[in-house]
Amino acid sequence: MAEEMNRDRTQQDEMTEEGGNRRRIAVVTGASSGLGRQFVRMLDRAGEVDEIWVVARRRYRLEELQDVVDTPLKMLAYDLTDRQAVRDIQGMLSDEDPDVRWLINCAGMGKIGSIETISMEDNETMIDLNCRAAVTMTQACVPYMEEGARIMNICSAAGFQPLPYLNVYAATKAFMIRFSRALGRELKVHRISVTAVCPYWVSDTEFIQMAKKTGNSEYIHSFPLSSQEKYVAHRAFRDTQRRKAVSTPSVFATVERVLAKLFPSGAAMSIWDVVRKL
Repeated sequence: MAEEMNRDRTQQDEMTEEGGNRRRIAVVTGASSGLGRQFVRMLDRAGEVDEIWVVARRRYRLEELQDVVDTPLKMLAYDLTDRQAVRDIQGMLSDEDPDVRWLINCAGMGKIGSIETISMEDNETMIDLNCRAAVTMTQACVPYMEEGARIMNICSAAGFQPLPYLNVYAATKAFMIRFSRALGRELKVHRISVTAVCPYWVSDTEFIQMAKKTGNSEYIHSFPLSSQEKYVAHRAFRDTQRRKAVSTPSVFATVERVLAKLFPSGAAMSIWDVVRKL
């Protein structure tokens, strides 16, 4: 993989020298709602790119987004759990050869419940969307990134420790935190930064409403100390601009990160058992 990336980067550098400046773009997955939508608006205000490629299943929501931003949007109505979707986007990148300045992997889903009540299909979707799609989107975009580019991966404070009744979701986010940290070290030589954004509960996104649509959603009674979408997005965007390796965009997310380092997994799960019943 490293040899292919270096070869692709060399080819892109040669094309840039021959063909002049390339169009600067940002790629945002999960752009139709929640944090993804907020990030598109922030990229628009930042004025760092010429076009934003927005990826989500619901095209009509992407079309609505164009009404509130000035930056041109390339609307990619794809379901990233379909492996062909990333291949199609990779083909577009190859055809257009843009300069990818930002990649924001925001697409994701979660389900609350026990292993008996969450369907096999839902667990497969969580793994595919939260992990595989983010990795392959990154692999598709990195060859088109130059010095100073940024990657933001939306992870979760849930990834700092195992969480019963949120176990697959938390495991996918642990994967993404580790992936982001290691990738950041790999890409440091190219001066491309990677930020793992790890929020606590965000109360005004669709995530909590979707996650509770299982028979055993009562396993988590409430979502205390939740943050607001705009606040989390602002902190995450600022931390990524500052090239932080890990962003914990709320006080409680920071506390959870610290506690996960101080307590063994068994103790962390016992604390979680208390919190989820509040």
